[in-house]
Amino acid sequence: MKKKVAIQGIAGSYHDLAARNYFEKEEIDIIGCDTFKEVIAAIRKDPSVLGMMAIENTIAGSLLQNHELIRQSGLAIIGEYKLRITHSLAALPGSSIHEIKEVDSHPIALMQCADFLDTLAHIRIVEKEDTAMSAQWIAQNQLKGHAAICSRQAAEFFGLEVLSEGIETNQRNFTRFLLIADSWTADEILRGTVRNKASLVFALPHTVGSLSHILSVLSFYDMNLTKIQSLPIIGREWQYLFYIDLAFSDYMRYKQALDAVIPLIKDFKILGEYAEGQQSV
Repeated sequence: MKKKVAIQGIAGSYHDLAARNYFEKEEIDIIGCDTFKEVIAAIRKDPSVLGMMAIENTIAGSLLQNHELIRQSGLAIIGEYKLRITHSLAALPGSSIHEIKEVDSHPIALMQCADFLDTLAHIRIVEKEDTAMSAQWIAQNQLKGHAAICSRQAAEFFGLEVLSEGIETNQRNFTRFLLIADSWTADEILRGTVRNKASLVFALPHTVGSLSHILSVLSFYDMNLTKIQSLPIIGREWQYLFYIDLAFSDYMRYKQALDAVIPLIKDFKILGEYAEGQQSV
């Protein structure tokens, strides 16, 4: 039976590409959602559904709301994928780049292509909800003089012509996506697999050096701290949750590290234990 994967976006979106690349050897059914909250809702409605959710970008940084969505959902992280983001400028077939008067895309994509957009004279830049939806809107309405910043795959899917490719300012542009699942489904999928990465969240007591102490303990147990992100705890002024990712080569050593830090922290939760993800070229 084909896996069902819920994403924020439509065919040709970067979430769509990440999901298909992650399951490159399998056929999957994509469930398109308008928001990340709808992705969570799709999994709750049908526990067999998986979700693919962006969590951070090497240029734009973390998607803070998604950290909280995953924590509050009770779902488990079961994998990750790091997608190389390559933006294209696409318009109706036969268009010339000199005819473009308006460029439409997601605000982060527009920001990532700022240097290229500066080379286009007299254009109007319009923020849209999604890169692929921008391509779809231009194609469905046959909008001459409009161009979308989107993936090449989105341009091809909606019958647009790529006028320029690789227009992102920084070529080392990657987005990290997390694969999430219902906890029971997660146990079935991960049973017998190698796990060398974990995502955790916790709070700290208001004592001098509390964070430094935790980091020292993790270092002692040879944990590689690949990410740390703090977010305020709503309703508890000046208190924060710390989201961390750990990479490790020895699972038992990782468990020992947890045993050592748990007495020192509060509100501890394991968001997921999984295999460190591949990175697209």
